[in-house]
Amino acid sequence: MWFPLDDVLYSAGPLSVLNYLDISLKRGIIVKDGRVIEVLREVDTIVFDKTGTLTEEQPCLKKIHTCGQYSESELLIFTAAAEQKQTHPIAKAILKVAREHQIEFLKVQNISYEIGYGLKASVDNKIIYVGSKRFMEKSSFAFPETMQKQQQHCDEAGHSLIYVAIDEIIAGAFELQAKIRPGYQDVIHKLKQRGINIYIMSGDHEKPTKALAKEFGIENYFAQVLPEEKAGLVEELQNTGKTVCFIGDGINDSIALKKSQVSISLSGASSIATDTAQIILMDKQPDQLIQLLDLAQNLKRDMNNILISGIIPSVAIIGGVFLIHLRIPFAIACYMTGMTAGVSNALWPSIKEYIFSKPQEKRKGINVHKQS
Repeated sequence: MWFPLDDVLYSAGPLSVLNYLDISLKRGIIVKDGRVIEVLREVDTIVFDKTGTLTEEQPCLKKIHTCGQYSESELLIFTAAAEQKQTHPIAKAILKVAREHQIEFLKVQNISYEIGYGLKASVDNKIIYVGSKRFMEKSSFAFPETMQKQQQHCDEAGHSLIYVAIDEIIAGAFELQAKIRPGYQDVIHKLKQRGINIYIMSGDHEKPTKALAKEFGIENYFAQVLPEEKAGLVEELQNTGKTVCFIGDGINDSIALKKSQVSISLSGASSIATDTAQIILMDKQPDQLIQLLDLAQNLKRDMNNILISGIIPSVAIIGGVFLIHLRIPFAIACYMTGMTAGVSNALWPSIKEYIFSKPQEKRKGINVHKQS
């Protein structure tokens, strides 16, 4: 005697997951493991790393502030020389301005970099320090009164200051402004409508992070987060019973990506981030996140339909054979009906995608990694 339930689940279930993986790929979303789509529909908390996700990877340099014997151009020359071999977003912003001013880079030696703080390097027989306020405080440098006032002004404006010290004396700072990625405000509004808790995680100071969170309409944020603290904060959220999805693109995000139940990165992110993340958004479009959540819900619906298409024929076979003594042809007919219904339900999303989706330009290739 045949019972369709097992065969429908074993054949149509995996087929349905494979179809949704194919649909997501056609929409520019790489899902490395089909199981993550099932976990995704349970997510109730999404944590955005600020830089490179909610904001553009490279900030905009607004102004160079000086407070000592060095001019703006001299400060830019020494800082660009110290940062010339770095690939992080702040270095890129400074180097971009240096190239625009056609500055010739001085030779740099003895570079030491502290993740989340800054770097120390030797340039033209001078020791250059470039980094955050915490880096300068950690190095026990005295802050001039003008820089303290400028820090307060930048905090109120939601900007960031990257300090430069030359031979252990603070010589000035670079004022940076984050550029918000278009479209994310609407996406965050839609996520909140779904009842999802949104968090921002940033290594920036409290006031700029708070200002950014307010601009997006987000109540929860973590400020002044060091790279090694990100995974711990994700774990704290999980310990409160939350199912966490972490979205990040930096080297510093890799441990947090590994720790979260669902991890998402963007095309062009650091190699370690794209290697660690379970899902990669190839087009970097914010609406891909909504599409992903919709696919997860649709998969759940289809899996329920597949289950029903296996249960009903099985009940009919058992009832028909034992209650009204129907024979094998009836059981075969029910079995085939259940299998057909289950497989058809599994294939229908791909058929519908092929028929009704808008034509998209063919992708010439998928380049996930970049030099980190």
